[in-house]
This record gives sequence, C-alpha cells and structure tokens, in this order.
Amino acid sequence: MLKRKLLAITIAATLCATSQAAVDINGFASIKGGMALSNDDELYGYDNDFSFKNESLAALQVKSDLGDKLSVTAQLLGRGADDWDVKFEWAFLSYDLTDTLRVNAGRLRTPFYKYSDFRDVGYAYDWSRVPQSVYGLGFDNIEGASLYHTTTLGNFDSSLQFIVGSYDGDAAIGSSAADAQIENITGVAWELGQDGYSFRVAYLTGKTTFYVDQLDSSAGLYAQLTAFGLGTLAKDLDIVDESSSFAGIGFNIDKNDWLLVSEITKATVDDSFISDQESYYISIGHRFDSITPYVSFEKEDNKAKTEIYAGVPTASPIFTPVAGLVNSLETERNSINVGVRYDFHPSAAFKAQYTNADNKTADRKDSVLVVGVDLVF
Repeated sequence: MLKRKLLAITIAATLCATSQAAVDINGFASIKGGMALSNDDELYGYDNDFSFKNESLAALQVKSDLGDKLSVTAQLLGRGADDWDVKFEWAFLSYDLTDTLRVNAGRLRTPFYKYSDFRDVGYAYDWSRVPQSVYGLGFDNIEGASLYHTTTLGNFDSSLQFIVGSYDGDAAIGSSAADAQIENITGVAWELGQDGYSFRVAYLTGKTTFYVDQLDSSAGLYAQLTAFGLGTLAKDLDIVDESSSFAGIGFNIDKNDWLLVSEITKATVDDSFISDQESYYISIGHRFDSITPYVSFEKEDNKAKTEIYAGVPTASPIFTPVAGLVNSLETERNSINVGVRYDFHPSAAFKAQYTNADNKTADRKDSVLVVGVDLVF
C-alpha cells in the first residue's frame, strides 16, 4: 500500500510541476455479466446467480510528454470483483534513448504472454477473456525497469524487450492465493512479425518465496516435520528463495479474415512442492465483416511432484498431510470456448462466450455463459 501511495504522490507531483506538458487521457472498460449453467457449477467466480461483478472493469490511462524524450504513464483500474476499488495498475517513466530504443522504470507489466500489455483491454482481442489456463500465474506486474527495442530485420518487424525487477504481493498456488516475494526477476521477450504472421518467445527467471500460514507458522507443517527429525523433507517442500522460471512461445496468423493464435507456457519453482505448470491454448476464428465467431481449446496439465514423498512409509503419520499437500496441486483440465464478437460501434464490441471446463483431476465439469461489451475511449 505504501508503494502505491508513493507512486501516486510522485506522479501527481510530476504532472503538477509540468502543467504545460501535453497530457493524453484515454481509457477502456468491460461491462460483462454471466452465470454458471447448472446449480453445482462454479467457474471463474461465477455460480448459478447472474452477476455483473466478476469480470467487469474500467480504467483510465494518463500519459504526459515531459519533453526532451521523457514521459510518464499511469494507469488507474477498478474491478467489479474488488468492489471497484481503484488501484495503480501501471506507473512508470519512459525515456527514449534513440528512435528505436526506450527505457521504462517503475511499475511495469511483465511480458509473460502475447497479450500481457493489454490483457485487461478486452476490446483488443476477440475472446470474452484471455485463456485462463495459460494466463493464470496470479500476478502481472513488477517493480523494475525494461529496455525496449524496435527495428526491422529484413522483411520482419522486431520487438525485443529486456526486463529486470521484483514482485511483492499475492500469487496463485493452485486455486488459492498466497503471499509471494519474487526477487531478481530477469527476462527477455522477442516478437517477430510480417504481413499477418507473428512469432513470439519469452523467458524469465527469479528467486521465489511463498508464505502460507498453515505451512510456515510455528505450528505449521514444516515445523512439525522438523520436530520429527524430517528437516530435509521440510526443505524439499518449502518455498524459500527457490529458483523459478517461465518459458513461453506463441504465434499468430491473421490472413484473409482467418484468425489463428496459440501460446504454450511452462512455469516451474524448483525444490518445492509447487508442481510444474504446463499449459497451452489454440484458437481459430473467422471475420465476417463486423461479426467474428471463434472456438478455442485450452489445456492445463500440472503434474504433482510425487517423488518428494516417495520414500515416506504410507503408515507414517506424516504421509497423509505431505502427500495431500503435494497432490493438491495436480491439475489436468481441458476447456472449450465457443463465442462471437460483434463490432457494433467503432469503439465498442458486444461479445458472448460459452465455456465448458472438464477438470479430470477433480472429476467434474463446469460451464459458464458470459455476455457483455468491451469498449475503448
């Protein structure tokens, strides 16, 4: 919270001190309503009661050109799921070193995915939401700096980004959130494009620490294991300054009104009970003037690290809690999305999307229907 207040004060002071600078203000919003399609279904925060809160949002982005190649950008965003509490999503300074080289510093969007920079701008893509099986790390921004280079390589447009920084906040552990600190984040993302075709790769590393009260407290599982003389097993489970990595590749084709996009990702946290997260999606659609129907398939396959407790006797009193913890992060889920986008206005699109998720690990299927409008202004 203190960091956000300091960022707000800094940006406000900068804008006030440069009241003669050019200021651009734009924004975007998503007004969406949806519900699960049976009494027992729950998906993306929806149940069988129709709700407008889960995925609705509104944002304003302010950019001020301070002159001499320096600018400041801030994005304020409120989500219905957070009772419309407004927060700084982005806040950074930019300096153009050359016509093709820019450095940004502050609160930045981490370039994990193809749609990282505008995953909240629903108008920028055809789906009602970005594929959750892939876009599911639980955090998007870091405090740090990036170097962004754009050029042409032969007939290809090239965008290359280097990023360094850290993260302190919530992150996902399975379906739950935990306090996370990720230090020494370094990474690179590179995209090449030509005439409706593009290809992208990204790779990031860091040192990850998660704190989960029922595991890390003085009465938690790790302390109990250590008291039993199983400190090595506790170390194999805990998440303290562990090496972590993220790798992703993707491609996009937009030719003759056919749209094809896919991304494959893998996220790992070494020497911990966190399962390796392997995910992908593929989506195909066709543009008929202002109407674009599409279908997509998502796959999430997280294998439990059962080797951690392989040497623990099943009769041991610690077998059940340890195996339960490790196995709780195993997930195999397939999702199918069928939807349509209708551009009824130059700055707004109506969307409807049906999603059916087959969670093979939990042996359940859930489905949800969402309709709404994405717009920019």
